[in-house]
Amino acid sequence: QVQLVESGGGSVQAGGSLRLSCAASGYTRSYCMAWFRQAPGKERERVAVITKEGNTFHADSVEGRFTISRDSAKNTLYLQMYSLKPEDTAMYYCAAGWNGWCASGQIHSWGQGTQVTVSS
Repeated sequence: QVQLVESGGGSVQAGGSLRLSCAASGYTRSYCMAWFRQAPGKERERVAVITKEGNTFHADSVEGRFTISRDSAKNTLYLQMYSLKPEDTAMYYCAAGWNGWCASGQIHSWGQGTQVTVSS
């Protein structure tokens, strides 16, 4: 398992942008990495995934607006978010998983979360 620390959250107006970062301690190259989010009263949603091979997945709700990437040299995961909407408001969590597409059951490490608030 690894330790994950998110940063970059904040409050923005609709249409704005943010970039979330997740600094990892420990070896992560053999893991899938992902961003999840959870809004109050809603289930946790897998937003974006990058596999250990570098393949990416983005949820339909963020496709074309969010981009996941990882810098292996810095051991850091990113989520670039553009055209933010009020419905993107949530706590965003960085996660590392054993393999594949980081389904919830594969996650072994979670960050503490960073809040993103988008106002209309």
